[in-house]
Amino acid sequence: MRLRAAVAALLLAASAGAAAGLPVFCERTLDIGAADQDRVLRFAGVVKQELERSGSNVALIARAGLDLSRFGQLYSHAGVALREHPGGAWSVRQLYYACDESRPRLFDQGISGFALGADAPARGHIALLFLPAQDGARLAAAAQDRQLGLALLSDHYSANAYAWSTRYQNCNGWVAELIASAWGRQDGQAHRPGHAREQAQAWLRTQGYTAGPIRIPSHAMMFAGQFVPLVHMNDHPIEDTHALALHVSVPASIEQFVRRQAPQTQRVELCHDRGRIVVRRGWEPIGAQCEPGPDDTVISLAP
Repeated sequence: MRLRAAVAALLLAASAGAAAGLPVFCERTLDIGAADQDRVLRFAGVVKQELERSGSNVALIARAGLDLSRFGQLYSHAGVALREHPGGAWSVRQLYYACDESRPRLFDQGISGFALGADAPARGHIALLFLPAQDGARLAAAAQDRQLGLALLSDHYSANAYAWSTRYQNCNGWVAELIASAWGRQDGQAHRPGHAREQAQAWLRTQGYTAGPIRIPSHAMMFAGQFVPLVHMNDHPIEDTHALALHVSVPASIEQFVRRQAPQTQRVELCHDRGRIVVRRGWEPIGAQCEPGPDDTVISLAP
C-alpha cells in the first residue's frame, strides 16, 4: 500500500478533479484550516501584485502541488494566467480532470484558487514567466481561443502522459501544445482540422522541446504504477520504461523551452512558509525550502 501511495505521487499534472473551485485528486479531500487558508490567500495576493506590476497581459504560471522530490521535481502543474478574462483579471486557464465525468476539461480559476490547490498549505511555490510582447500577445490570443483550446484537449487523461503521443494528455502537455500552436503557426500556414495536437507536437519536436525525462526510482515503482488510477504506461515506448525514464511534460520542461525560445522572458518566483513570503526575480531557483537570498524580497507573515 505504501508503494502504491508513492507511485500515486507521480501524478505529474497535479490537477485531477474539481470541487468547490479547487482542483483536488479524486476521492481525496483537502482540509485547510483557517490559519493556513489565511496565509495562502495572503500569498496569492502577493502573486497577483507581481502579475499586475509586470505590465503584461499574460503569464505562464506554475505551482508546486504534490511532493515530487523523489522524482527530482518541485513544480507539478502549469497554466496560462490572463489579465483580460470574463471571469476576472488574472484568471488561470488550465486543464483539469473532472472526476465526476471521468474526463479532462478546460478550467478557468482565479489566482487564490490556484494557490489553494497546493497539496501542502504550510509551504507553497509559484513561478511566473513574463514573455516578450509579441510572444506574449500570440500566447494570450491562443489561450483565449476556446475553439483552439478544445481542439488541443484530449478525451483521455493520464497524469504521466507520454509527450509524443496523442493517446493521453496531462495538464502540462496541454500548455506545451498551446504554446506550440501560438508560436508555431505562421500566416498562411495550412491547418488540418482535427490534427491540432499532431501539428503542435511536430513543431515542438522541430524546436527541440524536451519533456522530462522523469527518473523513476525503481522497476518495482514503475510496475506498481500500472495499478494506480490516472497513471498509464501503455503509451510510453518500452525502452523508456526499461530505462526508468519517462518523457512527460512537466513545468520545468516548459520553462526551459520558453527560456530558450524567448530569451528575454522574465521570471519571478514566489514561495511561502509559515513565517514569510519570498519573492525572487531571475532564473536562479529559490529551492524547495524557501530560503531567501540576499537580493530577494522578504515579506513577513507574522500576525
